[in-house]
Amino acid sequence: MTSVIPVPLGQPVPTGLDVPALAAGLGGSGAPVLWEHLTWQETETTAAAQNAVIIPVGATEQHGPHLPLAVDTLICRAVALGVSALTGVPVVPPLSFGVSASHGDFGGTVALRPETMIAVVEDVIDSLYASGVRQFILLNGHIWNNGALDVSAEKLRVRHRDARVRALGYVTMYPGPEVDGHVRYGRALMHANFFETSVMLHLHPELVRMDKATSHVDVDSFWDYRMDQVSETGVWGRDVTDADAKHGGEEFDRCLLTTARAVSAAVREPWPDPTHRPGATEATGATEATGAIGATEAVGATGATA
Repeated sequence: MTSVIPVPLGQPVPTGLDVPALAAGLGGSGAPVLWEHLTWQETETTAAAQNAVIIPVGATEQHGPHLPLAVDTLICRAVALGVSALTGVPVVPPLSFGVSASHGDFGGTVALRPETMIAVVEDVIDSLYASGVRQFILLNGHIWNNGALDVSAEKLRVRHRDARVRALGYVTMYPGPEVDGHVRYGRALMHANFFETSVMLHLHPELVRMDKATSHVDVDSFWDYRMDQVSETGVWGRDVTDADAKHGGEEFDRCLLTTARAVSAAVREPWPDPTHRPGATEATGATEATGAIGATEAVGATGATA
């Protein structure tokens, strides 16, 4: 079965999932909620109803001779749009620049320093917090953003005592070894490889130049290196010319489904009970403010991931 998730004023997201049935169970309408398409009054209503938002974080960086600079942003945003359609959690415009300086002297990359990324994420979440949102999913599409996003989440959890912040990759919700990237080494460094090329052939075949595709024999190493130190073409991974849209669609759908199930359960997860700290009352407002569901309901929602 092939269907699409409609995107207002944008390219539909292709999927093989049963979108209406999944949305009915996970809380969505079957179409994403785009934060930038709401009026300011609608954002207040949406924030009160969902109390959560998805923030896609990508990159603009070289992806070898056969893929566009926007790969990480395009894939991450597509997953975020699908998750929003299935869960009803709104998605904001993607952060399209990432921590990418490690690509070295390959042309085209637009990089932020980690400190800049941390500051940008803090400003974005502070703004959304002021609009009434209290739960923030930082959905990452670029592995070298991880450190900055984890630091941002830690700072914001401390700053906003009644907020919850989680940074995760769009493949986080299923085991890393199951990601079929045809990468043997490199500490799961998958870049412009079989996986990303297949997913792009599924999402944006018009942007893939398979006649220019090359592979790279990845090697084992203890250290992390700049991409220009370990790859002649900017590609890291084997069998890139074997990439195909069918495999990309299967990988994309698994990313979408596992992330949507996790997010649907997460936004309903009960807050920790503050009574385990005798005399602690400061945190009780957070539990009341989120309208947390009971432990039994949370287990049922989480069980959907099985």
